[in-house]
Amino acid sequence: MSTGWIVLAFAIYLSMMVLVGVYSLKQNNSSEDYFLGGRRLNGWVAALSAQASDMSGWLLMGLPGSIYAFGTGQIWIAVGLFIGTVLNWLFISTRLRRYTIRANNAVTLPQYFENRFHDERRGLLLVSSLAIMIFFLVYTASALAAGGQLFTTVFDIDYHIALTIGMIVILTYTLLGGFTAVCDTDFIQGTVMLVALLAVPITAFAMMGGDAGLTAAVDSTFLNPLYDNGEKITAVSILSQLAWGLGYCGMPHILVRFMAVKSDKELSRAKSIGIIWVALSLLFACVIGALGRGYIAEDLTQSGSEERVFMVMIIKVFTEDIRIPLIAGIFLCGILAAIMSTADSQLLVTASSVTEDLYQGFLKKKQSDAKMVWFSRVVVVVVAVVAYLIAWDPNSSIMKLVSDAWAGLGAAFGPTVLLSLYWKRTNTAGAIAGISVGALTVIFWDYLPLFGGKTAGDVTGIYSLLIGFFLSLIAVVIGSLATKAPSDEIIKEFEDVQAGRV
Repeated sequence: MSTGWIVLAFAIYLSMMVLVGVYSLKQNNSSEDYFLGGRRLNGWVAALSAQASDMSGWLLMGLPGSIYAFGTGQIWIAVGLFIGTVLNWLFISTRLRRYTIRANNAVTLPQYFENRFHDERRGLLLVSSLAIMIFFLVYTASALAAGGQLFTTVFDIDYHIALTIGMIVILTYTLLGGFTAVCDTDFIQGTVMLVALLAVPITAFAMMGGDAGLTAAVDSTFLNPLYDNGEKITAVSILSQLAWGLGYCGMPHILVRFMAVKSDKELSRAKSIGIIWVALSLLFACVIGALGRGYIAEDLTQSGSEERVFMVMIIKVFTEDIRIPLIAGIFLCGILAAIMSTADSQLLVTASSVTEDLYQGFLKKKQSDAKMVWFSRVVVVVVAVVAYLIAWDPNSSIMKLVSDAWAGLGAAFGPTVLLSLYWKRTNTAGAIAGISVGALTVIFWDYLPLFGGKTAGDVTGIYSLLIGFFLSLIAVVIGSLATKAPSDEIIKEFEDVQAGRV
């Protein structure tokens, strides 16, 4: 009987998402509409869409799972992400929105780079598009893997069947509605996520008898943020976790929300909403991981299922202890919302890079708006299928996939975005150098087992984003200073944006 109510909740929720896609279909008359929604986002939709697409299934599965397995020493990731979110909204959002309008109305991050630096040779467009394709495939795979784990846990079906179901639903409304559908569904999903994050741990905390129930189930080091997996945490570990915050200024799927807001006034409203949302979400995601140790009787780490702690908690609270299975289904949809809100954005950003930047931009294949929208949809399908294959392994770690993709995107684009907005001496050569060095550093650090079968990340324990970001930053500065200064026209555009003349 409980399963029937949960199935009903999922059916209603998924149908709503598809209907939003159908409704948004008629609003896509050009590639700018499909990829940027015609720059019509209001503050509420922009804020919740940016944060929902950012946090993904990682927020409700990866982060709580890490804390459940190793203790509150893992909260430094959340601290770093909160700091990064605040700085991104305060120092990147407004200036990037203005600059993308001033830079010939760019609708993608690679287009912004090309227009910002007047790169007529298209080298910058090519390098940035390739970086997006590589790392977003991994990022999209992490979201699809999270969806597979969700359906497997809730409905006890084969992982590969679950993976297929999740991909089909996400593909359907992304194909139909494009950016508008993605942002509207993200708004709904962000709301559902936040309600689930607040209600479930508070209820579980009450059911287990408060502090006494938790402290009786764990040792003192588990609740001490200066200990990780029972051992005193190192400075390197804290710095590596805090370094997650550096990734924000280089995330195309987040930055594109800033570009799409319809006015500076709406963007100011979005800042407050977004910061409050992420503060509450990160805090309660950490609480879920910690409470899981005291509330859930079985040890999920024994089966490698620690990333399913929130799902197990929801099912136990609302089907065993309180017995309101429909509520369990709604809150499980909150996890599905987190997964879908990121996967759809990743699909759209990757497709826009292929369509707008490589096909139409670099290859100069000019087509009508209608043909470009349909070509974009074909690319979305191809990207989804490749990510689907990457996520095929049922033992895929959501945390590991997200970590690698986040590092690659943050290191490749973060320093270049930052300096392009705040240092007028930045030029094309510096930008190409920064993106290349950042991306290659992460690939070397995380993927090449050159040290006795281990990667540099395994040997040092240092997060690749920390190394890649600063090497990329140095590369942008050296590359820019060692080559010709920007033209007077580029300097004039920079000063216009700085003064708010857009």
